[in-house]
Amino acid sequence: MSIVALIPAFPFAGALLIFLGWRMKGRTAAIIGSAAVGLSMASAITLASISSLSPQSGSAFGLVLWNWLQVGSISVPIGLAVDALSIVMCLVVTVVGFLIHLYSVDHMAGEEGYGRFFGYMNLFVGSMLTLVLADNLLLLYLGWEGVGLCSYLLIGFWYRESANGRAARKAFIVTRIGDISLLVGIFLLATSLGSLDIQEIGRRAASAWPLGSPIASLAAALVLGGALGKSAQLPLHTWLPDAMAGPSPVSALIHAATMVTAGVYLVARTNALFALAPAVQLAVAIIGAATLLVAGWSALFQTDIKRVLAYSTMSQIGYMFLALGLGAWTGAIFHLAMHAFFKALLFLTAGVIINALHHEHDIFKMGGLARRMPFAFWVFLIGSLGLTALPPVTSGFASKDAIVARAWTSGDPGHLLWIAAMLGVLITSAYTFRLLFVVFAGRGASAANAANAAHGSAHEGGQELARPGPLLTIPLGILAFFCLIGGLVDFPRILGGVPWFGTFLGTALPPAREAEAGGGSELALALASLGTSLMGILIGALLWRRSLKPGFVSPSSGIASFFKKGWGFDRIYAVLFQTPFEWLCRVNRRDAVNLASNGIGTANLAFSRVLRSSQTGMIRWYVAFLAVGGALVIAAAVIL
Repeated sequence: MSIVALIPAFPFAGALLIFLGWRMKGRTAAIIGSAAVGLSMASAITLASISSLSPQSGSAFGLVLWNWLQVGSISVPIGLAVDALSIVMCLVVTVVGFLIHLYSVDHMAGEEGYGRFFGYMNLFVGSMLTLVLADNLLLLYLGWEGVGLCSYLLIGFWYRESANGRAARKAFIVTRIGDISLLVGIFLLATSLGSLDIQEIGRRAASAWPLGSPIASLAAALVLGGALGKSAQLPLHTWLPDAMAGPSPVSALIHAATMVTAGVYLVARTNALFALAPAVQLAVAIIGAATLLVAGWSALFQTDIKRVLAYSTMSQIGYMFLALGLGAWTGAIFHLAMHAFFKALLFLTAGVIINALHHEHDIFKMGGLARRMPFAFWVFLIGSLGLTALPPVTSGFASKDAIVARAWTSGDPGHLLWIAAMLGVLITSAYTFRLLFVVFAGRGASAANAANAAHGSAHEGGQELARPGPLLTIPLGILAFFCLIGGLVDFPRILGGVPWFGTFLGTALPPAREAEAGGGSELALALASLGTSLMGILIGALLWRRSLKPGFVSPSSGIASFFKKGWGFDRIYAVLFQTPFEWLCRVNRRDAVNLASNGIGTANLAFSRVLRSSQTGMIRWYVAFLAVGGALVIAAAVIL
């Protein structure tokens, strides 16, 4: 099973080759980067094929490459663990990552730092694969920090614009809060249980800590803190909308296959801790429900096409946290996998639109693109149907509806969470189809375009737009195909589906603790969700029609501006943390530590001046100093 080691090794090798030859000409770096992830994908598919032949409950294959650290009785190897959960995550990361790399070959052509981009992307994929394959928490944390570093490098890829640098720093700093929480949690688990092996921690915790134990709750809460930062959940969510400063392939990779899914994976992987801390697990569900509503409502007021999708990602990750909090472990990972397909499709299609319109992001300066960009329209429609869980697209229909139904069948407080989930369904459908109608509907330039024409921003309806090349359309077509049929791997039983995905993943994750609903209840819940989604389409159409009114450019009222800015969280954090910290830095800029270090430098400088003055160039003075020095040495030897 040495093929396991090749899965992360190929992207790391690709990154190394690109960085060593970063001045590569032409598309050499792109070929190396794409081939590396492609080989990793082939390895993951081969591993999945072998493992799916004889899945066994609780089975996990381990591969220890070498011993990394030995601290007392705790041994930390560079070890990889393979089970159904890690296989699914590897497939998501490599398949979606490869398609994004392929898309980037054309999309990033001509950009400064073309080779550097693919080096960062390979490093990103390699770090994420290390995270999901690690058999111990310290190696997982190494991949965790690698993902954070690469997100900083890629969000700020166009670093010559100061706003991009600020967005990259914001992502790095905000996620560091969660990272520190996770690190403290790792220390707590190591000292309390005497191991860093993830499987062993689960076994020891179950035998050492009773249900609801304070230390188990503390450990789970610290792990949850790390997950909230990486997955952009309340209250550590503010970095994700600004992360749109990076290129569109970066946005797709962060939102679909890496980074934000890391927190979901972490909670699922450490499910044994959360099972011992029911209060913390309930908090996971509540945070997920709150995030899906807050983020979804914010998406309704965005005017930047990528920021709409960014808030959408936060909302969909909220559904995954809701499922995790309800104990629907396989349901959360299933939605993670389906979300990877339709969200990557939406972001990459948005990149095609933005490039075709000369880097225009404002949706109210678009319009009528269905006729001018028919391929982009159809694939964006497929992604939108997946996002809103509407047939005939099976991906979101199969995964999100299962989470909504699970909230109802879990009993109290699941009924309240079900209401939140249904509101999320309504809002999701509304902002998705608002976006779709504003960008693609109409006869060409909308009234909003005409209003903006005076500012030189209109795109005339008759203007020909460049058609995307095959390296752009092929990945979009493949992702659209996965969106259409992906949900069939775990389609609802009431519609004749077979839960193959859940059965396979159930060998690594515990079964959902809530009771199954009857066939009639499942059908009623599915119809309720479908009806709510259709109602959301009507709301989205009404919002679009409003945008066609003369003089309407974008939501500009105070309330709309409040929601557009993400409920004012950035302002609150600036007042509570940033401003006081900056003031303290100004007051304390000459603190004792700085004075001491500056004093050492000043003393060294003064001493060097004394030594320099002794270099006169006169030999008699050098001889005199030698004589005096020799006499002092002899005197000291005699006296002592």
